[in-house]
Amino acid sequence: MLLTKSELEIMNVLWRAERPLSRAEILALSTEKTWKNNSIHILLNGMLKKEAIVEDGFARSGKVWGRLYAPNVSIAEYYDENLFSQTSLKEFPLIFSAMINQADITLDIIDELERLLQKRRQELS
Repeated sequence: MLLTKSELEIMNVLWRAERPLSRAEILALSTEKTWKNNSIHILLNGMLKKEAIVEDGFARSGKVWGRLYAPNVSIAEYYDENLFSQTSLKEFPLIFSAMINQADITLDIIDELERLLQKRRQELS
């Protein structure tokens, strides 16, 4: 399953939330979205068809009840299927280099990457 940029933005909101979200919550938490609020219904239905998300209950929003949505695939599973399975391990340093050379990378992100690499190094030792 390959998601569009807009669908991936919604998935990132759902992955970060670590709980099912309503449509209104997804809109409120989508601070850097590239899509219009009115498009959310179309995006969510497309993601349901792709089985990227599932309906996970209902919640009251004002006077009406709305569906809750949850990821049907973890972030690791998604990227393993769509990026890592098509990439040779030899290419990872090039990809990593491109990612960390982004202009908007922060010291917090670099610290987190260093922590993850150190943890993995210890696991392999």
